[in-house]
Amino acid sequence: MSDITIKIKDRDGVVHQVDAPTDMAMNLMEVVRSYELAPEGTIGVCGGMAMCASCQCYVISDHQLPEMSYDEDLMLAEAFNVKDNSRLGCQIQITEDLNGLEVELAPEV
Repeated sequence: MSDITIKIKDRDGVVHQVDAPTDMAMNLMEVVRSYELAPEGTIGVCGGMAMCASCQCYVISDHQLPEMSYDEDLMLAEAFNVKDNSRLGCQIQITEDLNGLEVELAPEV
């Protein structure tokens, strides 16, 4: 098993350094849920289908992420608190390239 390290600032401003497996086909939203970094029912409401923006986060580090999908772009166009560095956590797959990724969870609406 190969893990990477990610820093996640939760909605209370607390930074958590977590290990995320690269061999389990997880996405960032699932990592946040597995570490219980947001209250249950407040992140990943749609189950990771890019249909609710509850997993919106701000990418702080300078990592090159895969291009945003059409569905993700549409969802962020309708979401609140969107910034230039907004992405949906459910659309960010955990890969070795993301070692050292730093994100901040967007405020809950």
